[in-house]
Amino acid sequence: MSASPGWHPDPRGLPQLRWWDGVQWTSAVHPFTPESGQPPADLPPAGPVSPQQQRITLFNGKKRAQELQAEVDRLRVLIDRMGIGGVDALDAETARLNDQVAALHVQHADLNAQIAAARVELVETQDKQGLQTVGLYRYHHPAETSVQLEDELARVQAAIKQAVRDKTAITATSNFTFNNSVAQGRKFVADMSKIMLRAYNAEAENCVKTVKAGNLGAASARLFKASEQIARQGQMIALRVTDHYHRLRLRELELAADVHQKVQEEKEAERARREEMREQRKAEQELAAERAKLDKELAHYQAALAALETNGDSAAAERLRAKLADVQHAIDDVDYRAANIRAGYVYVISNMGAFGINMVKIGMTRRLDPMDRVRELGDASVPFRFDVHALFFSEDAVTVEAKLHEAFAERRVNKVNPRREFFYATPDDVLGTLRTHVGEVLSFTAEPEAEEYRVSIGKKDPAF
Repeated sequence: MSASPGWHPDPRGLPQLRWWDGVQWTSAVHPFTPESGQPPADLPPAGPVSPQQQRITLFNGKKRAQELQAEVDRLRVLIDRMGIGGVDALDAETARLNDQVAALHVQHADLNAQIAAARVELVETQDKQGLQTVGLYRYHHPAETSVQLEDELARVQAAIKQAVRDKTAITATSNFTFNNSVAQGRKFVADMSKIMLRAYNAEAENCVKTVKAGNLGAASARLFKASEQIARQGQMIALRVTDHYHRLRLRELELAADVHQKVQEEKEAERARREEMREQRKAEQELAAERAKLDKELAHYQAALAALETNGDSAAAERLRAKLADVQHAIDDVDYRAANIRAGYVYVISNMGAFGINMVKIGMTRRLDPMDRVRELGDASVPFRFDVHALFFSEDAVTVEAKLHEAFAERRVNKVNPRREFFYATPDDVLGTLRTHVGEVLSFTAEPEAEEYRVSIGKKDPAF
């Protein structure tokens, strides 16, 4: 087709003119009748619509919407001024163009949102890359799983990152020259600062990953040493890790140690609970066995008493009634011990050969024979048996034990597990406290016998 650009009769035979842009027919039309010959002179010209304008992209969306709006306005002017036929067709075209304009506005808003999100992601990526250049990587910290310490860890780690961004993590001189060049001097200082900060951060991360419940002091000393080495090696340019940044990394290390400490405490508490339950079961089994034994003995005496009474032996029957009363008293005592879980024996023992003369163990047991418990404590886990300084029955042994533990709380040897009932105290120290809480103590031995220990040191090999 060789038609030149301009208005031409619609190739589909409709009573209207359509714009030919020199390449293809466009959607721009206006009514045309044979009587009118040509479109009116005051008809606003329709701009050509190229293929590039028809394809909506991120860069031409707004312009395309403006062009379509201008076309709608032009068609409305045509309708108002000429009052010609084909209004329905023009209204349909106008509606179609309005829909395109609305769709373009939606696309434009969506593209703007995508651009904003991409910019945020780009900033975050650049920030992460900047932190990684100085050795700050995302890694699992033990406190992340702690409900109590999670918020504190997030605050500390945010402050660490902010210090790196603000360039307050490491400091150095600002007037260093290299090869008589100030620019090269600044670059040298900046490069050295990144290298040294990266080394320090790597050491801090390793300390966090290796710290345990009992070695916080060693881990902190290791981080202090890393800071001192950086200051020593960067002395020529006054390069050092700032105190503020060092304190933040130390706090991060402490949080990791706190988590391990709490886990250790929970394990110790659980182990103590299991040990207490085992002791409780042993006491219950002993009481049940004793009750069965006494019931059998009671039945035997009752049968013998009945036989004596039948035979008319009143003297023997009277003696048997006394024994029967003793058995019944023993049964009542066992029933009382079984029903009252707070009743038991409080003991104060020491092991001079294993722990020295200034350490005692204060505890309680519900066992029928409290010495069974003392003998168990002095099994093969310690080199010598325990010496007993005090051993007495109390209807509320739990409270007596608790008061003694409270009185010597500051002298507790194991401050993590309260079930480890050892205290830095002498037997005489405990005696004074016992008199305060229990009253008169009938039997107390201040001097440990320590027979095995004394015999052992008497036979000590001269070579030692």
